[in-house]
Amino acid sequence: MIRIGLYVSSILLFFVIQGCSESPKLPYLGNADVEYTEKDGVVVADTVYPKIPSFTFKNQAGKQVTEKNYRGKLWVVEFFFTSCPTICPVMTKQLKRLHTQLDQKMHREIQFLSFSIDPSKDTPSVLFNYQKKNHIQFKNWDLLTGNEAETHRLGIQHFLTFAGKDDQSAGGYAHSGSFTLVDAQGYVRGVYAVTNFDLSVNEQEFNRMVKEINILYDEHISAP
Repeated sequence: MIRIGLYVSSILLFFVIQGCSESPKLPYLGNADVEYTEKDGVVVADTVYPKIPSFTFKNQAGKQVTEKNYRGKLWVVEFFFTSCPTICPVMTKQLKRLHTQLDQKMHREIQFLSFSIDPSKDTPSVLFNYQKKNHIQFKNWDLLTGNEAETHRLGIQHFLTFAGKDDQSAGGYAHSGSFTLVDAQGYVRGVYAVTNFDLSVNEQEFNRMVKEINILYDEHISAP
């Protein structure tokens, strides 16, 4: 876990700086492209940010789901695996804490997603048992399992959080303890290093996450 610390920290530093802005509108994150269009002889440059791509997984009930099942909602996303002996239990506890801190009216507009990075072991029935064991009794929280390589790629390239195999890490996998916030159009709007590598909780990051979810929620419900 420590070996990936510098890699992940360097990525998240930019997000933390962006998140400290006093602007009521959250930034768009990811590797943006610039598209040029010409109208009436004038060339205009437009910044285009990446969206979360299409995906197909199974949830804890064995139901096949795609990104379309969660369309129109804000997402709070983590990458984990059920046999993780270190950081995952802390992350689960913090997501449950987040769920209880958000206003009840927000739950209909927010979807929690937990992607397993060890799908060969984390079958739907294993995810279902994990859900029961950890008292995750929320209708807007799905645990997902699917193709391993695709899951790792989604985490690193699109949800901007590290997830991958590492034989030297406990449980055989390594991942950051961050959560990703995605808006209703599929754009990443925040990444929060709430769980530190020493398994402590970064309260400043947790509070920033709560604050920015509320900002994005207000933007969401006021959208035409």
